[in-house]
Amino acid sequence: MPSNNTGFEAGMMAGKFPGRIGHLHSVESPREPKQGIPWALDNGVFGAWQQQREWSEDPLYRYLDQFAAWSPMWVVVPDWVGDRDETLRRWEQHADALQAFGVPLAMAVQDGMTPADVPAEASVIFVGGTTSWKWRNLRTWTDNFPRVHVGRVNTYRLLWMAHDAGAESTDGTGWFRGCQKQLAGLERYLEESTKSNTHPQPCLL
Repeated sequence: MPSNNTGFEAGMMAGKFPGRIGHLHSVESPREPKQGIPWALDNGVFGAWQQQREWSEDPLYRYLDQFAAWSPMWVVVPDWVGDRDETLRRWEQHADALQAFGVPLAMAVQDGMTPADVPAEASVIFVGGTTSWKWRNLRTWTDNFPRVHVGRVNTYRLLWMAHDAGAESTDGTGWFRGCQKQLAGLERYLEESTKSNTHPQPCLL
């Protein structure tokens, strides 16, 4: 799922690989979902954390007021990066209100969390957390849950790492930002994984 990118190149890629490209929309850069392309909704927490600013719930609920009826695959319940206790508190605070929109809920798991922390209402596990923790613990989540999404995946190598671990989907912001080698890595992954479940020889990207 290219994050925050619904442009021409992303659309071309979706047409070339039907059913393999979706969109991860963010409430920070709201865009209208594209007809025929699966989409999910991030909550904007990561951007607030990255920029060291306070997160507001208002954009999330405004977006769902407008687009919840457009059948998102899931919506990430508010969390906080690397913070188990705050993530659980925010789930308790927001899950019921978001479920009222009739959308599947994704729980963003964070450092220190275990499968026992995941509420029954979570339809999808969104593996967030700090980078090292995420990749060390990815198989814990894919071994215990049927639907797992991995955040911040922006290289060919990481796509295959998520794929081999059994993840259902990934997102990344970097694919269509001008680096042709990086974009070629995405296309190569899509070609190889569409043709066969056999892992190809690794490359540097």
